[in-house]
Amino acid sequence: MKQQSGEDHHPIHKIIRSKRRTVGLQVTAEAHLIVRVPPKMSLESIHEVVRQKLPWILNKQRFAREHYLPAKPKTFTAGEKFLYLGEEHELFVVPGTYGPLVLSEKGFVLREGCVLLARWLFRDWYREQAMELFTSRVRYYIGMTGARYAGIGISNANGRWGSCSSKGTLNFSWRLVMAPRDVIDYVVVHEVVHLEELNHSKRYWKKVEALMPDFLRAKQWLERHRRLLQEGV
Repeated sequence: MKQQSGEDHHPIHKIIRSKRRTVGLQVTAEAHLIVRVPPKMSLESIHEVVRQKLPWILNKQRFAREHYLPAKPKTFTAGEKFLYLGEEHELFVVPGTYGPLVLSEKGFVLREGCVLLARWLFRDWYREQAMELFTSRVRYYIGMTGARYAGIGISNANGRWGSCSSKGTLNFSWRLVMAPRDVIDYVVVHEVVHLEELNHSKRYWKKVEALMPDFLRAKQWLERHRRLLQEGV
């Protein structure tokens, strides 16, 4: 609906009147604020509720913009930020024979003549880190469980972060190396336990918790930051 003058000062996208007694506030994935109100509630009263809840609304909208709205495509220009192990690293584009792509103390360093290949260079670099990191973490947790696995593979999956085949092969998406270490460990634990429990039963989750007592926090991070990993490069 078209908002009247005065409403422009508040982040209201839509007001829905219905047979209800209370006010309901909803921030959508597009960061729009939808306000559901009783049928005869005045605009002044609606604005007052929004004013009182403004910090909560702005926080929710900020979260939606960061985690749900489409990200701008990477251009691989100097100053852009790229994730690795949950931290952002600035990109530096330099001339000469340095590189073609390395991670230094100051950030990612890309050779100037390789900018057109930057997306593939980044993905290859992430893949190399992923194989090394996942191999190390799988061996660590296998040492705790005594389970056996057939091998480790690195995939290009863009949503399915890990898998365990019936033959004991563990696969992980290279995109996960952009996540914090505890999130990576959660996915490793998730798949290692599948070597013994090819299901998501109560017994399965108890084994996950035994290996990683705070796994829920990492699981929630992964659910909330899915787009961040999917569109990271």
